[in-house]
Amino acid sequence: MINRQFEALVRQRLKQIPAVVLLGPRQVGKTTLARTLAKDWPGGVIYLDLERPADRLRLEDADTYLRAQQGKLVILDEIHRAPGVFEILRGIIDDNRQAGLRNGQFLLLGSAAIDLMRQSSETLAGRVAYLDIAPINIGEADGAGIADSTLWLRGGFPDSLLAADDSQSLDWRRDFIRSYLERDVPMFAPRLPAQTIGRLWTMLAHSQGSVLNQARIASALGVTNPTIDRYIDLLVDLQLVRRLRPWVGNLGKRLVKSPKVYVRDSGLLHGLLELETTNALLGHPVCGASYEGYCIENIIQAAGNRRVPYFYRTQVGAEVDLVLEQGGKPEIAIEVKRSMAPSPKKGFAIACDDLQISQRYVVYPGQERITLRHGAQALGLKELVALLAQPQP
Repeated sequence: MINRQFEALVRQRLKQIPAVVLLGPRQVGKTTLARTLAKDWPGGVIYLDLERPADRLRLEDADTYLRAQQGKLVILDEIHRAPGVFEILRGIIDDNRQAGLRNGQFLLLGSAAIDLMRQSSETLAGRVAYLDIAPINIGEADGAGIADSTLWLRGGFPDSLLAADDSQSLDWRRDFIRSYLERDVPMFAPRLPAQTIGRLWTMLAHSQGSVLNQARIASALGVTNPTIDRYIDLLVDLQLVRRLRPWVGNLGKRLVKSPKVYVRDSGLLHGLLELETTNALLGHPVCGASYEGYCIENIIQAAGNRRVPYFYRTQVGAEVDLVLEQGGKPEIAIEVKRSMAPSPKKGFAIACDDLQISQRYVVYPGQERITLRHGAQALGLKELVALLAQPQP
């Protein structure tokens, strides 16, 4: 079993606030984490899987049932199956507060971020915290003795990562992709055609990390630009795709203003492209963009919520793969190079000068830290992730 670093944060927030909403794609480990919490939570735990008819039946009179669990942590899995429960939770939380039970009352697990955040924020404002759980990261995999190359190829979904071999891992990812298209897309967006969403997902995989060209994609799929926006919104909401926004501060420069789009989990990316082995990946045109996306996901996870991720690109070629902004100011510039002899281009230095960034890093597959020109340092992904994860003053 892989120890998830996220567990400590969930425990901390439950001690600070009445309800926590834990968001993440299916099979990412939400239920496993919740069951781990349940083993030693003081006061006991009630766990309901709302995809089970018997558990949904318990909530037919949700107010009575949930009030009877006072003093326990109630875990509601697949909470989107019972959207009406949020109004009931508000009254229970407020009454429990009056009885001196302020925090750690409810842990809600769900897969669709926007719907759950809208439903819960309308009724539980000031009573709920939101946490996103991502697939297994490089630090967690390293702690379990799993090679960086295996995590990159298979991705961070536990069943894919821990499969007996690469073939079984790819089989799991094929089934996962099919399940999302046949089950989750119709559930969360019944008016959107699942087959077309699948074609879009594959197109985005082929253009991993590219600046979004909506007109080209819309033409290929035979739909309008606003329709492509809705389709991508769904994949972003399900935390399967990342829309990385460009940094567009007022510098008097002609900047690229369309987002880059990444399939977030490298294993799902390779599943969409039918890349089973490392050799197949290394020989595929997407290899460089795949490694870039893999690094960016790990870095963003380590950077935390206080740092906002962007990319930066001007019309004349100055570019940074990832800019981390804090307090409204660009703070860190990161370039990704899948080369053992990394060397940032002149455009990287120009972009850093434009943004007045002094912390300049180039991530590469090696382990040794190397001083480069233009004030940049090359270092391995593990080292940068550990650096960013350190507590901020």
